[in-house]
Formats: sequence, C-alpha cells, structure tokens
Amino acid sequence: MFAGLAVYVLTLKLARHLPKNMNRFAHKAALGVVAVCVMAFLTSAGAAIWSFVGSSHGIAALLTTVVDTLGSLRRTLPASVADLLPTTIEGLRQQLVEMLGDHVQKLSVVGMEGVKVFAHVLLGMVVGGMAAVHHFREHDQAPPLVGALRSRLRALATAFDKVVFAQVKISGLNAAFTAVYLLVALPLFGVHLPMATLLVLLTFAVGMLPMVGNLVSNTVIFLISLGVSLGVGIASLLFLVLIHKAEYFMNARIVGHEVQATAWELLSAMLLLEATFGIAGLVAAPVVYAWLKAEVKEQGMI
Repeated sequence: MFAGLAVYVLTLKLARHLPKNMNRFAHKAALGVVAVCVMAFLTSAGAAIWSFVGSSHGIAALLTTVVDTLGSLRRTLPASVADLLPTTIEGLRQQLVEMLGDHVQKLSVVGMEGVKVFAHVLLGMVVGGMAAVHHFREHDQAPPLVGALRSRLRALATAFDKVVFAQVKISGLNAAFTAVYLLVALPLFGVHLPMATLLVLLTFAVGMLPMVGNLVSNTVIFLISLGVSLGVGIASLLFLVLIHKAEYFMNARIVGHEVQATAWELLSAMLLLEATFGIAGLVAAPVVYAWLKAEVKEQGMI
C-alpha cells in the first residue's frame, strides 16, 4: 500500500510541472513516463538499501559490534546487571524479538517469502502509477460508489503525503545532525566510531518511524560509543539528549501539526495498531490515524 501511495503521490507532484499546453494524448504519455521513472527510482533505491543491509558491512556487522560492546561492558558492570546482557548475536536478536514482538521476524524475510514481498511491492507501484494516470481523466458524472472511492483515495493520499514526506524531511535532518557528530565532530578529537556510516544510514531509515525511530538509533549509537570509551559514551549521550531528544518532541509536533493531532494521539494510535498488527501496524499507524481523523472531521463529528 505504501509503495503504491508513494508512486501515486510523487507522480502527481511531478505532473504539476508538465507543460500546460500539451494535448490529451501527450499529457497521458508524459504521465506514464513520469510514473515509470518514479517506480524505477524507488525500486533502485530499495534494492540499493537491501543490498547494503545484507552485505558483510551491513546490519550483521553492526550487530557484531554491539555484541562486542556489550561483552566489554559485562566486565565492568555489577554481576546482577551483567547477567541481563546478551553474550552472542543470537542472544541479542532474541532480546530484540522479545522487546518488539514476534513480528520483527518479518523484517528479515528471505527466500520465497522475500520474493512474495517484492512482488507485492512491485504490484503496489504499478497500481499506484495507473491510479495516478487515471487521476487526470475527466469524470463529470461518476456513479456514487466510484465518487466515494475517489474521495477516500484523495483523503488517504493527502494523509500519506503529509505524514510520510514530512517524516522524510525530519529523518533527513536527524541523519544530517548525526553525520556531523559521528563523521566530523568526533574525528576532530581523534575518535573514529566503528560503523559510523552505517549508523547514519540507520538513523535515517528508522527515523521514518515517528518518535520510536529515534529511540532505536540513539540506543545503538550510545552502546557503540560506550564500547570505545566511557568519555565517548558520555559525549554521545549528551549529544543525543541535547539534540535528538529535543527533535524527538519536535517530530511529534511537526507531524502532529500536519495532521492536526497531538503527540499523545499519535503514540496511542501507534501502540494500538502495533498491538493489533505488529510492526506493519506500527509503521502504518500515523498515516492511518491521519486518514481516519480527516474522514471523521469531514463528516462533522469532531
């Protein structure tokens, strides 16, 4: 659904820049080219990210670094605390699964399941591109059901546009601050954090999750910094508290302002949908909640 909405919204945004004096056939052909280019770009970006994550320098290496850091911490922490820390990558994964739920396993789908997910994403992109081209056709006397469905699609696309693209900007800002700290500030003091580039990419990727994403990236950065030295760990903690935590609440305000929702509303929606649908519900919650609230407002109920 998100893949289709991304193609649909991006195609409509780019279509506004097409020449106004084009005839109907040329306009439709240009829209088709734009939709294909958007699908190609999103597919290439997704493939590049998946390839990097699956490489030897990707998430597996990051997990190894985290486990090594936890292993060094076990020797300095009290026994009662050290016993709670995982000692292997498998132990770390098990604890993550227990914290985030069994649905986390869906994030690392392989084999035929991975092919099925890719097919669904590709199909969603095709449907989104076709819907975008269909959007510009004349429909003066649409039947009631078709008109209602189009109205729902417009409301859903608007909610997706407001939440997701606002979150992309916020995530990019978070990643930029993190890159300055990890790749510029720390090296100036002779500190080179392991996996710094991957940590920046991780910050951008998980930043797509409003409010929750920063918590994930901040925890990983702090643990790896602590593995370098206590001073670096404290410096990273101060950075995360002063910058990222301020942005944590700012993110809720920015996204909440876009959809006319407060931070507690978004958090409640995320908790409810995560409990019901797992990770997929957590990711979709801001968009779904914004869409439902817009529909309720249109009916004059609030």
